[in-house]
Amino acid sequence: MKTLQLTLILGGARSGKSTYAEQLATTTAEKIVFIATAEAGDEEMARRIIRHKAARPAGWQTLEATQQIADRYLELDPKPEAVLLDCITLLVSNILLSFPEETNLDDLQNAVDQEIDGLLVSMAYSAVPWFVVSNEVGLSLVSPYALGRKYTDLLGRANQRLAAAASSVIFMVAGIPMKVK
Repeated sequence: MKTLQLTLILGGARSGKSTYAEQLATTTAEKIVFIATAEAGDEEMARRIIRHKAARPAGWQTLEATQQIADRYLELDPKPEAVLLDCITLLVSNILLSFPEETNLDDLQNAVDQEIDGLLVSMAYSAVPWFVVSNEVGLSLVSPYALGRKYTDLLGRANQRLAAAASSVIFMVAGIPMKVK
């Protein structure tokens, strides 16, 4: 697979992934699109989204896309000089939760693979740097619940595919970036 202008930033919750990704993007370009995958499912999340929007530089464009990111990216006009996608963690969760809980893992994997395929194609043809944030969920205990195990499998495979295509992979621990690739 062609190596992309993709920096994948992985880490645990509150490890500094998003802040680091924003710093990288800011030093790379001025016209940046921030692709937000979060949905405001409750009041606390709605407040969190508002805080995050307010903290972004004024010149950044925000694209809210919970799924079908590649299609939404194609609609952007003008095209950005860099893209920050935050985050794959919620994207995979959005896909998983859009299906009935009893959906088998193969069907879920197919849906996630289609989304990742679209992203990789968009990255290849965009000719701009992409900074993608995702949680590393494979460092903890195996979930006692089927849905949690499906989620870990889906996100882990998505992260592996993105890391394989990336030109750079950073792992964040306590706000400290460690270069993996």
